[in-house]
Amino acid sequence: MMARDLFALLCFIVQVASSLCSGHENGRGDQALSQIDIYSTSFALRHTASIQASPHVLGSQGEDTGWVNVDISNPEPSSDDWVGVFSPAKFDSSSCAPTDAKEIAPFICSAPIKYMYAKSHPDYMKSGNAVLKFLLINQRADFSFALFTGGLSNPTVVAVSNYVSFTNPKVPVYPRLALGNNWDQMSVTWTSGYNIGEAVPFVEWSGKGIPSRRSPAGTLTFTRNSMCGAPARTVGWRDPGFFHTAFLKDLWPNLKYTYRMGHELVNGSIIWSKNYTFKSSPYPGQDSLQRVIIFGDMGKGERDGSNEYNDYQPGSLNTTDQLIKDLTNIDIVFHIGDITYANGYISQWDQFTAQVEPIASTVPYMIASGNHERDWPDSGSFYGGKDSGGECGVPAETMFYFPAENKAKFWYSADYGMFRFCVADTEHDWREGSEQYRFIERCLASVDRKTQPWLIFIAHRVLGYSTNDWYGQEGSFEEPMGRESLQKLWQKYKVDIAFYGHVHNYERTCPIYQNQCVDNEKCHYSGAFKGTIHVVVGGAGSHLSSFSSLKPNWSIFRDYDYGFVKLTSFDHSSLLFEYKKSSDGAVHDSFTVFREYRDVLACVRDSCDPTTLAS
Repeated sequence: MMARDLFALLCFIVQVASSLCSGHENGRGDQALSQIDIYSTSFALRHTASIQASPHVLGSQGEDTGWVNVDISNPEPSSDDWVGVFSPAKFDSSSCAPTDAKEIAPFICSAPIKYMYAKSHPDYMKSGNAVLKFLLINQRADFSFALFTGGLSNPTVVAVSNYVSFTNPKVPVYPRLALGNNWDQMSVTWTSGYNIGEAVPFVEWSGKGIPSRRSPAGTLTFTRNSMCGAPARTVGWRDPGFFHTAFLKDLWPNLKYTYRMGHELVNGSIIWSKNYTFKSSPYPGQDSLQRVIIFGDMGKGERDGSNEYNDYQPGSLNTTDQLIKDLTNIDIVFHIGDITYANGYISQWDQFTAQVEPIASTVPYMIASGNHERDWPDSGSFYGGKDSGGECGVPAETMFYFPAENKAKFWYSADYGMFRFCVADTEHDWREGSEQYRFIERCLASVDRKTQPWLIFIAHRVLGYSTNDWYGQEGSFEEPMGRESLQKLWQKYKVDIAFYGHVHNYERTCPIYQNQCVDNEKCHYSGAFKGTIHVVVGGAGSHLSSFSSLKPNWSIFRDYDYGFVKLTSFDHSSLLFEYKKSSDGAVHDSFTVFREYRDVLACVRDSCDPTTLAS
């Protein structure tokens, strides 16, 4: 074997090891639903046990969420009894894939969409009676509740409830805005139960002084066969419904618009969504107040306290609620990978889109690809892990719009006023000579810094600098092979800030180049660009990641807590950076940048092409 081949093999092994560590640090990387051994379920219905759900119908006033009281009674209570929520409500073996005639078919082949231990009610262990409260969202099908004994590893159904349903389970819900292909476009993507043959989807929208108009929508979905492996193809599979995307075009800059999604049925009647509003994007380079939120690894939470196993994403709801609270002061959001942590349990994508609906329906919600969206062996991902749970990128690429040329290659550029964002895909090769490397250089090189002075690089895995403990153990303080190819691009094109997720904490470096601080200032940066500031902002929700005991001098602020970053551009020369805690929204780290155009042009180390003395 040639030396270079051996080096490549060793690097690949290190990469896979890093991927596995990142997904399952300290054993806390498991999706809550994966703890249920569905195939071991047995039925032993007891006439002495009962479970009843009320109300029977939700959404009579157009709501797409509703609380359900589940009344359980069991004369033989146990601490490992639990209630599972199933949707569709009929959850017997009829949903199982065909098996060999000699094999014994399981009783259940699909996981519940959520569950709760009966002992979470203080009276259950004393009397065997309790009322549990579940928050349901409209997921295009009816619901039922089942009482299980035997814990999660040996579940036995002892009672099944009546069915609960929404008035119209197919209604359009959970819009997600995103920047379109041009600055004067906004895309609207939403979910419904209507295929194109049943109803024609569209968005009706208008602005002040602008007549109402309608934009047609395309319709997509994905099937079980689109998944790459288990559990997405097996117990985690649930019909995802249909996804519709419309492009609202020729928008005036910075104007408030109202919109609603509609489906025209074959009889001519229209099923409408709720009404929503958004503000259109500024013209690229427009001098106006522009506020950007950036975070990674948020996941989803359960407001009813269900799915409590392992405290899997404890900061998610706090982050979501802080953003909703400050929504009038936010213009665009970047969620930079590890979006839902569904990990192959498809029902959780609906849960996530419902959670972020107040945000994503109001401002563009831009996403990047992470290991928990994409990674699966032999699927074309750069890493060979199984962090996606068999999804191999399909739900993320289908349920959200982003302006990439090829959705399977999750890299793209985005312009918002005075900002240029270059969004990389760390689940595909980024090294020099790769297709993505050429994109990154093209994105960085093509921006006009006179009009868009703030150049931002975004990636999920830490291609720059991090003192996370597993990076420290490797001694590289980066994703293996992360910055070797890219640091010369960041320096040449004078990238102001590079953001990463993947590591579930917050960390900020000094302006740095080739492992060395190039500016000793920590709070107020001015004058010529010297080096890129690297920021890890992966603490938006999932279990926190520990820091290395070693702290290089380039690491100037670390926080083992949940939070997010807010960038505020006041004009072409002034930028404010704030790191805010999810628990209270307070600022815990900040700095300012003041840089005029001549400062951007100024030559520093490795940032300018060679010059000539010829006259």
